[in-house]
Amino acid sequence: MTAKRARNFAFSGIVLIAAMIWIFPLYWALTTSLRSENRIVSDAGIFMDELNFSAYVEVLSTSKLPIWYLNSVATSVITTAIVLLTGMMCAYALSQLRFPGRKALYLLVVASFMVPVPALYVAQFILMSDLGLVNTWWGIILPQLIVPVVVIVYKQFFDAIPKEMREAVLLDGGGEFTLLFKLYLPLNWGITAALAIITFITTWNNFFWPFLIVTSENMMTIPVGITQVNDAFGVAYARMMALALLAAAPVIIGYLIFQKRVTEAVMISAGVKG
Repeated sequence: MTAKRARNFAFSGIVLIAAMIWIFPLYWALTTSLRSENRIVSDAGIFMDELNFSAYVEVLSTSKLPIWYLNSVATSVITTAIVLLTGMMCAYALSQLRFPGRKALYLLVVASFMVPVPALYVAQFILMSDLGLVNTWWGIILPQLIVPVVVIVYKQFFDAIPKEMREAVLLDGGGEFTLLFKLYLPLNWGITAALAIITFITTWNNFFWPFLIVTSENMMTIPVGITQVNDAFGVAYARMMALALLAAAPVIIGYLIFQKRVTEAVMISAGVKG
């Protein structure tokens, strides 16, 4: 075996071990959820030796998981759509239009990275309370609409589009909305898809803000609802793991389907923040 092949073999082995370490918690959660409680507290091994779906049946029948799914899907989809639309239009204005204060506004967008989001929660909660939006979808959605990375990524893309294309559309009688939605947007579907996926996942997994703004069980999202089910069940490991897997299932399935776009989104976000 040559030195190069030996290095490749060693690297592949390290990657395989790292992958096994990474996936083991998911495997452990799956095996635990498919066991009876008596089997879990006994001397159970790490291998899947039982297929008991009672934990899933009990979680689905005794919790409000379908309602929490609806709340999470609705708030995540609406948030993603508004974030992309407003971010795209703001970036287009900063990139293609000339108006007083344009550079100062862009610097303000970039500077917003320096403000930790939790520092705004008290002010946001007071505002949502004054507007009567506590325990509503809009109370969950509105504070999550400020995503500066979307504006920055779109602006960088719009800056790279040749000016000749813009001038040609304007000469043909097209306006700014025509330029944005019929020229620029079709050229960056890949970026839009990547930003949509990462925004959706971030919103879906958000726990702290929905936990603060929602007090009614019927308005809880999946991450918040999990805590309530755990409190109701007590120490019931199979049901806890079943609920966690059901809550994470949409994100896991979405990642498996759109893993290339998710990777692009993470790289875009990391590149901008770096």
